[in-house]
Amino acid sequence: MAAPRRDTRGIVDATELFTRVHFRRREPAPPLRPYLEHYWLIDWDLPQPYASHVVPHPCVNIVFQQYEGQAPFAEVAGIGLGLFTQKLTGSGRVCGIQFRPGGFRPFAPAHPVTDWTGHRVPLPEVFFAATDAPTTILAPDDEDTRVTALDTFLLNLNPRPDPQSDLAMTLVDHIRTDRTIRHVGDFAHAQGMTVRSLQRLFAAYVGVGPKWIILRYRIHEALEHAEASHPPDWAALAADLGYADQAHLVRDFTTTVGVPPTAYARAVH
Repeated sequence: MAAPRRDTRGIVDATELFTRVHFRRREPAPPLRPYLEHYWLIDWDLPQPYASHVVPHPCVNIVFQQYEGQAPFAEVAGIGLGLFTQKLTGSGRVCGIQFRPGGFRPFAPAHPVTDWTGHRVPLPEVFFAATDAPTTILAPDDEDTRVTALDTFLLNLNPRPDPQSDLAMTLVDHIRTDRTIRHVGDFAHAQGMTVRSLQRLFAAYVGVGPKWIILRYRIHEALEHAEASHPPDWAALAADLGYADQAHLVRDFTTTVGVPPTAYARAVH
């Protein structure tokens, strides 16, 4: 695995977020890298409330959270199907684990990943011996110590190698990096699979279907273009992303983000 991503895909108005909170990504220990995208760490101390918004990636996260006046806690966050909004007030800290799409199942092999899709489940309901993990991970002020605690937590779960998980991760990465992939049937055929077998694999190991992932990565790319210094030619971008016309891009963007792309671009700038 390469170093953690530096892009801001999925973060709505990333520039504004970074002026409000201290956000960074860290790399996990080598044995964990095949399964994880990265760790993500956020600390804040805000004079006024702030709401962050994210168009989720097709990834499961484990999120350790500490908010002012509350006891630390942790959740398994399945893939969010809509826009995720989190209101931040006062001071606080979050340590997150973002798994690669398809990379969570080896840590919880008894459940298909669709069991978590659209849900946020208290950590002890998934990993029964993890009741003390939030305090252990969130308490240290030293960032390296927190990262080491995340490594220890995951390694103690003893992930089991699974060829189907490896296949799912490879296929989703292919969709993410190859924008010519637009139709599930064509993609399945190119991989020597039936559409049904591809859908079953994604349900069990990723948590959403391949069509959903193709559409979600389109929206991530459209968000990135909307935040560029020079807003795009939306009709040309729609064609480049594989939409039949600009209206289809506008519809998907508005449904996911909550505003049309042109309005979003104006607001960001």
